[in-house]
Amino acid sequence: MARTEGRSRIARAAMVGIAGVLAVPVLSGCSVEEVLRFGWPVGVTPEAEAMRNLWTWSSVAALVVGVITWGVMFWAMIFHRKRKDDDGSLPRQTQYNLPVELVFTAIPTVIVAVLFGFTVNVQNYVDKDEATAGGPADVRVDIVGFQWNWEFSYPDETGADGQPVSTLGTSDVIPIMVLPTDRSIEFTQRSPDVIHSFWVPEFLFKRDVFPFPERNDQDNTYVIDNIDTEGAFVGRCAELCGTYHSQMNFEVRALEPALYDRYIQLRKETNPATGQSYNAGEALQELNCGEWCAPEAITTTPFPTDRGQLAAQATG
Repeated sequence: MARTEGRSRIARAAMVGIAGVLAVPVLSGCSVEEVLRFGWPVGVTPEAEAMRNLWTWSSVAALVVGVITWGVMFWAMIFHRKRKDDDGSLPRQTQYNLPVELVFTAIPTVIVAVLFGFTVNVQNYVDKDEATAGGPADVRVDIVGFQWNWEFSYPDETGADGQPVSTLGTSDVIPIMVLPTDRSIEFTQRSPDVIHSFWVPEFLFKRDVFPFPERNDQDNTYVIDNIDTEGAFVGRCAELCGTYHSQMNFEVRALEPALYDRYIQLRKETNPATGQSYNAGEALQELNCGEWCAPEAITTTPFPTDRGQLAAQATG
């Protein structure tokens, strides 16, 4: 009788614990989507969503394995603990039970193989280039990271000076990369000095920018299918690259295709106010399309250091 009552109390305590865990998302105001992200941040590209799905299902698999493992452990502790009426004899030993050992070997192997397969699939999708993306991207952008700033250029778009449309960061200006939504984008990266890393947190991945990638056998080109939503995003260098690494920031403006096309057209024209081609800030100001078109950086500020010589090397 006492043993039955003890088991009943344990069962009730377990049910209360389970109910408490299930109530946490509701009581904390979290949505189902937020709970299923398991802390993974919100991204703005299909690649980011693919990585989020991998993270979610990996976490679910880990929880299932954990619950089964915890259940077996607690079951053994509760129902095979030493009792007052035990005669001191050992329980039946199963350390050399071949079927059990095979199961304990096969199940983890299957779990690891399945996770490996899904991981490789997502990695190949995120790391694709023009050849594996099914054709040329709609937009091409060249990225140069140098100590300690960025240059962004559009090799398929020629400005009034006969050179590709480009934006160069300086000690006075934070560079702004303007991209379209709903179009595929191919990035090609290089560095004239040390290793940098191109990182836009909302893309949920970063890519190292290597010096002389063709000499180092580095794949420096990759494609994203599209950016899902308009927005202004901060970008950073995510690789320690020297004295001013922490200030090596840039910004991204994601505009709807019509606005992006107008932006590129302006970059190809001469600004009557200056007699020179529109720069990124002037073109964004001319668009006058709200916060997404802020002509100056809104999340970071320039820092006082002379980078002119290195900028010349990057563009030379």
